[in-house]
Amino acid sequence: MTVDLEAEELVSTAGERETLETFVDYYRRVLAAKLDGLSEAEVRRRQVPSLTTLIGLVKHCAAVERGWFQQRLGQRPAAEISGNSRGDDDSWEVAETETIADVRAEFAQACAVSREIAAGMELDDAVPHHRMGRVSLRWIYVHMLEELARHAGHADILREQIDGATGD
Repeated sequence: MTVDLEAEELVSTAGERETLETFVDYYRRVLAAKLDGLSEAEVRRRQVPSLTTLIGLVKHCAAVERGWFQQRLGQRPAAEISGNSRGDDDSWEVAETETIADVRAEFAQACAVSREIAAGMELDDAVPHHRMGRVSLRWIYVHMLEELARHAGHADILREQIDGATGD
């Protein structure tokens, strides 16, 4: 369970956009890598009272990607988005028929669409938000860093409890 290079090594002198995108992608990879080498049963193991499981973290982050990039930034109606885009309690639920490979593919697809939508925008481009008025692509990147890093930390703890593996 390793990620090639630390994000800060990749962009220690880069511009703002490259730095933001590199760190977002770094945490996307870290989170997905937490599933490496585990069984279907292990990734579904509930070790805390909440709905949080390793596979559920990845599933939830796919929903968060769709919500911020497809629905909010891309202005797509929720009905036109494949999968949960609310990031609510339902976004943590993984059907018994869904495999690790299925959830990885879902997350990878959501991230690919996020990159595609963001590529067509500038950091200062802003879109409507029901609570905050407007949010910029820059704000969404920073928020996603917060979201992904927090959940990667949760995944660190869950993974350590399962098999003792620590680190990226």
